[in-house]
Amino acid sequence: MVDNERELAESQRRHWQSTYAAHPGMYGERPSAPAVHAAGAFRAAGARDVLELGAGHGRDALYFAREGFTVRATDFSTTGLEQLQEAARVQGVDRRVTTAVQDVRDPLPMPDDSTDAVFAHMLLCMALSTKEIHALVGEIHRVLRPGGVFVYTVRHTGDAHYGSGTAHGDDIHEHGGFAVHFFPRDLVDALADGWTLNEVHAFEEGELPRRLWRVTQTLPR
Repeated sequence: MVDNERELAESQRRHWQSTYAAHPGMYGERPSAPAVHAAGAFRAAGARDVLELGAGHGRDALYFAREGFTVRATDFSTTGLEQLQEAARVQGVDRRVTTAVQDVRDPLPMPDDSTDAVFAHMLLCMALSTKEIHALVGEIHRVLRPGGVFVYTVRHTGDAHYGSGTAHGDDIHEHGGFAVHFFPRDLVDALADGWTLNEVHAFEEGELPRRLWRVTQTLPR
């Protein structure tokens, strides 16, 4: 990682830590719409265990657990994961949920073919370079079992914030302390190389509203 990428990554880690500390459970307890879609896709594929990357304080990880999946929830914010662990205990699903601190710029500490499904809501469009995103999807490909399903969401270049704020290069723009890598469609297609691309679904979320794609792709058997 070059120095400016390392500096941006560390600033984002600090920003998310302080944000979760100042706003516990900031996204509420209800699951995101993409998580509800993902649970259906995972169930249809016969998945039993789910890896969530960028789980934050856990609204979606906890939903997956309540739906009967075994969940490994990761994030680079220890504060967010501590909130997730406490919520899992309160909801009585702590036996279904494990947490691990993970910077997705590093290889996933899991064996090959070790999970049925992977979910990442707006994780791939954080302050990651295109090279880092490709490396991460390669790791997801490695740890998924054949027939496994990967559902992710990203803000795209049709979003109102694209091209404004502080530009960091590589389609990364920063607003209010949060850096976002806005995806062009060709990046989605490139990340599906070696997969079956099931769906690219456009949707909106939040007050701006943010404009996103929900991508569902499957590892061939």
